[in-house]
Amino acid sequence: MDASPAAKTEDLWVFAYGSLMWRPGFSYLERVSARLYGAHRALCVLSHVHRGTPERPGLVLGLDRGGTCRGIAYRTPAKHRDATVAYLRGREQVTAVYRETVRTLLLDGDAGRRVQGLCFMVDRSHPQYAGELDLASQLHYVRQGHGRSGANRDYVLATVKELEALGFRDRDLHLLAERLHGVHEAHGGAG
Repeated sequence: MDASPAAKTEDLWVFAYGSLMWRPGFSYLERVSARLYGAHRALCVLSHVHRGTPERPGLVLGLDRGGTCRGIAYRTPAKHRDATVAYLRGREQVTAVYRETVRTLLLDGDAGRRVQGLCFMVDRSHPQYAGELDLASQLHYVRQGHGRSGANRDYVLATVKELEALGFRDRDLHLLAERLHGVHEAHGGAG
């Protein structure tokens, strides 16, 4: 991330695509739905702290390369920039599974306004990177996962609820949420 003196005098934009959407944990001046091109939301990170343990990992979201991701852009005041970055590093980088990057975000409803935002992209070389898992594997990890921040199931369902509140639909996450609610299993549906 750019730590130059000029950058420190500007407000900081942060892109949220998972739990930061519904529990940012930092103060902000603006909350806007936004799009990030060149990356997509994926359940691709084995959680050893927040939603699981090394013995019983959960599965959390990462921004993985390719596609588009809809989420939230938060604008934090310049005076809180260092504290916000420190907070996010403490929360998101517990096991250093993400790469801290600055990417262009397209803000919705603002005539295509573009801003530079802090994003946490998954590090594909990290041992906790799970890659693309099938639905049965995702269900296994999510059902077993419980860590410092609670049950992995709650994390997935809260993310889906927030996406719906924003008017978004993430096909894969919604399918997983339906399975977690037992919709398909109760009706004997196939994967």
